[in-house]
Amino acid sequence: MQTRIAQYRKEQKVTQEELAEAVNVTRQTIISLENGKYKASLILAHKIAQFFSVTIEEMFIFDREDENI
Repeated sequence: MQTRIAQYRKEQKVTQEELAEAVNVTRQTIISLENGKYKASLILAHKIAQFFSVTIEEMFIFDREDENI
């Protein structure tokens, strides 16, 4: 899954550490999310989207490979 976390973070001049603290995760989790190596839980996705005042769909890019059907 791809995200726009880094894009929004840079636009709003927020560090990885600041975002991690705001959503109660480690900086390593933010790095992994930005690099596509970790998929956020629904709760974490919601927290991150709320932090940037966007929808989950605006923050996270879903594709057919992400579906477990």
